[in-house]
Amino acid sequence: MKTVIVYESMYGNTRVIADAIAQGLGPECEAAVVPVSQARPQLLDGADLVVVGGPTHVHGMSRASTRKGAAEAARKPGSQLTLEAGAEGPGLRDWLADLGPVNAPAAAFDTRVEGPAVLTGQASKGIARLLRQHGLTMAAKPESFLVTKANQLRDGEQDRARNWGRHLASNVAAMKVGATARAD
Repeated sequence: MKTVIVYESMYGNTRVIADAIAQGLGPECEAAVVPVSQARPQLLDGADLVVVGGPTHVHGMSRASTRKGAAEAARKPGSQLTLEAGAEGPGLRDWLADLGPVNAPAAAFDTRVEGPAVLTGQASKGIARLLRQHGLTMAAKPESFLVTKANQLRDGEQDRARNWGRHLASNVAAMKVGATARAD
């Protein structure tokens, strides 16, 4: 199963989750984990699954202004934050705006501060909405992976991401079986 995982990450948490999802998909899966700054639309050609994730900024997907603010926070004297390469470039919102139609199953995830989604927001819901607008069929509900207020992944989130990857692989396999049965 060819899978493309496109992620946006400011401080590395979303990248770590993207890698864990790829691990969870299993050894039979050919998974490309690509930062949004390097993701070209043709990368999705022939994909059996497209997974897209990014950080939650101000209750939703990042914008140029929120990425700029995150970069400034990392540069403050005494900051413990390390900015990811390419973090200041275009984000998922920009990439999705330029994406054409894609016919494949998809899944959306985000990283966000732990707490009720109604208070923190959830970028994955906006990502899923935009994926559907481009013709992708959701293989799972949008998922959030949590970071602490100190901007560290909460204990167990990488394991949860690997489990979610296994869940996605299973769902896509079931979708293929269902499509084959309908075609017969």
